[in-house]
Amino acid sequence: MEFSRKSLVIETLISAIFLLGLSSSSVAELAAGHATTSTTIEFPALNCRKHSAVLTDFGGVGDGKTSNTEAFKAAIANLSQLAADGGGVQLVVPPGKWLTGSFNLTSHFTLFIHKDAVILGTQDESEWPHLPVLPSYGRGRDAPTGRFSSLIFGTNLTDVVITGNNGTIDGQGAYWWKKFKEEKLNVTRPYLIEIMYSNQVQISNLTLVNSPSWNVHPIYSSDIIIQHLTILAPVDSPNTDGIDPDSCTNTKIEDSFVVSGDDCIAVKSGWDQYGIKFNMPTKNLVIRRFTCISPDSATIALGSEMSGGIEDVRAEDITAINTESGVRIKTAVGRGAYVKDIYVRRMTLNTMKYVFWMTGSYGSHPDPGFDPKALPVIKGINYRDIVADNVTYSARLDGIENDPFTDICISNVNIKLTTKPKELQWNCTNIQGVTNQVTPEPCNLLPEKEIDCPFPEDRLPIDNVKLKICSISGNF
Repeated sequence: MEFSRKSLVIETLISAIFLLGLSSSSVAELAAGHATTSTTIEFPALNCRKHSAVLTDFGGVGDGKTSNTEAFKAAIANLSQLAADGGGVQLVVPPGKWLTGSFNLTSHFTLFIHKDAVILGTQDESEWPHLPVLPSYGRGRDAPTGRFSSLIFGTNLTDVVITGNNGTIDGQGAYWWKKFKEEKLNVTRPYLIEIMYSNQVQISNLTLVNSPSWNVHPIYSSDIIIQHLTILAPVDSPNTDGIDPDSCTNTKIEDSFVVSGDDCIAVKSGWDQYGIKFNMPTKNLVIRRFTCISPDSATIALGSEMSGGIEDVRAEDITAINTESGVRIKTAVGRGAYVKDIYVRRMTLNTMKYVFWMTGSYGSHPDPGFDPKALPVIKGINYRDIVADNVTYSARLDGIENDPFTDICISNVNIKLTTKPKELQWNCTNIQGVTNQVTPEPCNLLPEKEIDCPFPEDRLPIDNVKLKICSISGNF
């Protein structure tokens, strides 16, 4: 179905006018009533689409009260049939408030959310299908059994784009936060966006607010671009992580801003014995030009669910304000796997509890069946060029007894303390590494060595992906 039915009306009208021999000025006057409000919006995307439609073409009602779950499903089902000709399809969510439950995307597809459109997550639980637990986790995060499907969900997809010109997705999470706090959930809360077993994924140019739980969760996927997102949740909302790449390869997160009740970015790869068995790491991840506010959590967390491994993470030009920690490593006995080859540079931090924080005793487990002999390997952790102000603790670095965190490198760091700092600024156990030009003076386990900690200069493959300039036209 083509995007603008009005365009067909105009073409038919003009053809009839010429057959009747009317003047060009008459043509303009008659067409003006149909075309005066038509606008064209350009946007960057992995691929442009041959076919386009608007949600209202399928019965969508943007009054904020009418359920549009069936309209979204019908639109995507119909458009997916057109994608077979190789041109791809896109669905435009026009101005309005579009109440909906969970819906599934398709391949070679763009969901475009207009700047004056708000997708509202319904609080009718019957419109959120149940899914089985993730195989790399073995149980739900909120409850042992299944989980609710995410508001926007996709699995086994290729070439999928979720974008807009700063349109909004509002999960109306207060309903879910209350149930969580009252321990009334039998199924794990939904996320706003989850893409599974997919490749060539773009999530960009959107505002996400009040997610029931995690906001953006790509999992078991590759070749992912996440950029120009604004993610907002109350700082006391439970588990409202911003962006959680999970067992993903070749991912880019950039130019985004998160205010969260949990980690702004949490890099994951499965939980204890389930993650070890699934054995899918997160690797080749770049994070740049990212800003976080999260008073009780990390700017970037590596773990704690890291049992498939995490490697080759590159974070640069990171800003955190009123946040608990900078880049935090979270792991525990039973996790197994590794966190290695981590590179961080050019961080600007203000009003922080910790600048550096590594935890080897993050003791949350899915069940008692974890293997106490499964010890994680934490090595090759590199930080450089960091400025921090109004800091309580410079560092708390706690490895695991008989399993120390090794090859830690910290250079060119200037930390200014709060007016009432902790007396012990560097609390270090079971770690090994070096430092250079770091103030306050680090602990004895990180001796001074004249070194600039490394940061790779090669480009990851995701940085070679070029977005195209696409467009939509319509009477918005």
